[in-house]
Amino acid sequence: MLTLRRNRKNETGNSASLSGKDTDSETKRRGASQWAVAWRRFKKHKSGLFGLGMIVVLLIVAIFNTVIAPYPARPAPDALKPLYDGEAAQAPSWKHPFGTTRMGLDVFSEIVHGSVYTIYVAVAATLITTVLTVAVGITAGYFGRYIDELLMRITEIFLVFPSLLLILVFARIFQLGNAEPFYSFLGINIPIGLTMIILIVSIFAWAGNARVVRGEVLRLKETEFIQAEKSLGASSWWIMLKHVFPNVLPQIIVLATLSMASAVLVEAAVSFLGFGDPNTYTWGRLMEESYSDMSTTWWSEVFPGLAVFLTVLAFNLFGDGIADALNPRLRE
Repeated sequence: MLTLRRNRKNETGNSASLSGKDTDSETKRRGASQWAVAWRRFKKHKSGLFGLGMIVVLLIVAIFNTVIAPYPARPAPDALKPLYDGEAAQAPSWKHPFGTTRMGLDVFSEIVHGSVYTIYVAVAATLITTVLTVAVGITAGYFGRYIDELLMRITEIFLVFPSLLLILVFARIFQLGNAEPFYSFLGINIPIGLTMIILIVSIFAWAGNARVVRGEVLRLKETEFIQAEKSLGASSWWIMLKHVFPNVLPQIIVLATLSMASAVLVEAAVSFLGFGDPNTYTWGRLMEESYSDMSTTWWSEVFPGLAVFLTVLAFNLFGDGIADALNPRLRE
């Protein structure tokens, strides 16, 4: 009898252990399958794939800009070689596919080198915006009450401010007080002026996204599994990190991809209006330099503008594809 009871006890323990393992593996498999389903949906989204392909091309151009561009970036003396060769203000040709500016710069080379700053603006601004969005949106939505009221009132202040006007004012103030153009970090020259513009743009770009995340968190915190975690004594910060954040991650990814397009467009507008970093030659700066010569050298204005348009279009198409792929309400 004693041996029989021990065997039954061991069988019960083994079955419970196997059941726990099966539950864990099922949870992991369910999480993996959700992303697998999203990827399968995204592969069927033609415009999303087209946007992703355009982004990949932009990354390749930015990484290999010194190889692709026939002329070096400014302030290298050879950047003005077309001027020395008497080829300034020339229309597009086989030697200069996008033509040359009145100053004797090859437009194609300037666009290729400017892609590096475009990627920097898109990634850096999106990272800062996403951190602010997640911190404010999840905190306000989960805790509610006084914390939600305070954070939402601050969010509304940023929403009603004339953001572009304030960005221009702060950018000009910083330009007047900034003496060092670059900061060297691990052998990489980081443009201080452009970085400050990115920071200013990000500060005025998070508010709308934070409201979207807050709304999703308000829905999530009333679900059964969140309430079960609370009844088991889990801390609020643990629940937000372990359960709330992973469930709003799809919405955060979609918002981040769309924020990239907005950051590139705002930076181009700021530079085009003459408030950009004078030490970096972004696409907006190229358009600002050639604006007065548009009647004679239209190509020096059109091609940088077309580069901005295609980049913003690529991020928007990619964001739309991600949004449809991660939308749980859509069925295959």
